[in-house]
Amino acid sequence: MPMFSTIWRRLKIYPNQFWFVTALMMLAWLFFSLIWSYLLLYISQRLNQSLSAVAWLMTLNAIVGMGASFLGGAIADRFGRKGVLVFSLLITGVGWFFYRSAGTMPVFALLMVITGATTPLYRLTADAMVADIVPVEHRLDAYSILRMGNNLGVAIGPVLGGLLISVSYFVTFTVMGIGLAVIGLLALVLIRESRKHGAADASPVKTKGGYGVILKDTLFMRVLGAYTLNRICTSILWMMLAVYTSQNYGIPESRYGFIPTTNAIMVILLQLLITHKVNRYRPQAAMSAGALIYAVSIFSVAFGSGFWWFWVCMVGATIGEMILVPTTTTFTSRLAPPEMRARYMSLYTLTWSIGTGLGPLLAGFASDLIAPRVMWYTAGLAGFAAFVIFFRIARIKTGPAELLVEATADSA
Repeated sequence: MPMFSTIWRRLKIYPNQFWFVTALMMLAWLFFSLIWSYLLLYISQRLNQSLSAVAWLMTLNAIVGMGASFLGGAIADRFGRKGVLVFSLLITGVGWFFYRSAGTMPVFALLMVITGATTPLYRLTADAMVADIVPVEHRLDAYSILRMGNNLGVAIGPVLGGLLISVSYFVTFTVMGIGLAVIGLLALVLIRESRKHGAADASPVKTKGGYGVILKDTLFMRVLGAYTLNRICTSILWMMLAVYTSQNYGIPESRYGFIPTTNAIMVILLQLLITHKVNRYRPQAAMSAGALIYAVSIFSVAFGSGFWWFWVCMVGATIGEMILVPTTTTFTSRLAPPEMRARYMSLYTLTWSIGTGLGPLLAGFASDLIAPRVMWYTAGLAGFAAFVIFFRIARIKTGPAELLVEATADSA
């Protein structure tokens, strides 16, 4: 088919460094997802405390990650990407390795601080490296491929994690810690520094400076605000749907598992096809469409009562995800000047932490104070607000946004 021939030709243009980064990030996500879904359950059992009594550890993890992202982005821009990438992977591996011997709340809190501080660093650094080594006209496909690899890791990780946990948590943490450390060593050997001083770039922003300069980039701040609202919406789907379907409709975990698995399979099989279509449109319009599909799909959860309804909502949300996420990543990389890419990506990465921290909290209040169904009204409200901001961005006809349209349109 002509479409598949076009996709194959596009895959052949990427340098080896891009494929190394993609493979290492896929493995990093695989090892990370071995235990993440079961971590609070493990800690609560280990300490003989309720889930609610240890849930604050996740908040601690997110807060530390936000602070580390600011610092890590600045360091990666100042001294280079590779050092931050290797350091964060090695220290993350050490942190997870020592979970196997943790037995008190202070120790678990310390390990949450360590892994919370280092995990966002290798992710934002990978995004910055892709922007460094891939020409702007090919970045949308590149970030789509990176996401496919990440989702493949997320799809495989929990399955392997379940098998390892059936042996013991001790073995699982050992494998996870050693695995991430080995990825760090592979990065040391295989990855070359991608940051180049004075590299030419088509970015419309040419000013050097710290985070204060970025905060004055009004277009980026609008995108960041819209994407944060979207992350709040989607975090409710990912963190509350399993509990909602189990408690209200009796859908067991074994059957519910097919719903998130559908997301991973769709991204792996369809992301490049969706990206090929999205490439034909202005990125601002694509972000608006993706946000709207996301919002409608997650809002619709409120009106269903069976497995297949929730499955269809996940399918719709996944389509929105495949349109929105790589497009916003590419858009961010285009806005960022070469000397500030890691800092732009650090702020972009923060949206995940903010969404994860606020989304379930808002959903919990809505459910407890009014009714469980209301959490999806809350999610939908955040999602539609994100769409409105993206739509307003799409209506901008002049200035930096127009430069981005022209640069991206050349690749369609």
